[in-house]
Amino acid sequence: MLRAVLIVPLLLAGAMAQAAGRHHQINPVPFSHSPCSVLDNAPCTPSFCSVFNHGPCIPEIDYPYGENLQVTIQSVPPESDAAKYRKPDHDLDNIGDLFAALRSCWTPPPTDVARQGMQMSVRFSFKRTGEIIAPPRLTFATQGASADTRATYLKAINSSLNACLPLKFSSSLGGALAGRPIAIRYVDNRDLKQTSSDKQ
Repeated sequence: MLRAVLIVPLLLAGAMAQAAGRHHQINPVPFSHSPCSVLDNAPCTPSFCSVFNHGPCIPEIDYPYGENLQVTIQSVPPESDAAKYRKPDHDLDNIGDLFAALRSCWTPPPTDVARQGMQMSVRFSFKRTGEIIAPPRLTFATQGASADTRATYLKAINSSLNACLPLKFSSSLGGALAGRPIAIRYVDNRDLKQTSSDKQ
């Protein structure tokens, strides 16, 4: 009887070790590590199982971009980012292509009506055909900017986007983007003081 009592815990421990081994055999892309349980000491991807599933289940995650697609566009990008501001010469097939196309569209307001360091953010969504569902909605403007300055920058944003539309999406990207919110932060980092002094 004592022998049976000792054997049962050993069998349970062996079964748990085998189960843990099966957990670590799974390495789902795009995760760089396998799911694990609370009994493991290593970092793990959260997982869950149902009575209808024999293995760990990975939660459905929008990886790596999340719910909102966000991009910052500078009026004068650094030289190291020059490639990110060139519009692709093919149908847009991924998020990097989309961001490059949006960056290449930006034309800031003329310097005589611009504001040093002005920032403005808008939010909108695309149709699967590459058109915008509704006019971009203003979500942020630099504090202290006058109503005229805000109107000037919003007009420049709308004009820049309209000049590029419709964007040419691949069928897969169009389906993935349709209706998803996209937030763009425009940063006018031009040295307007230097530009005005050059004119004098």
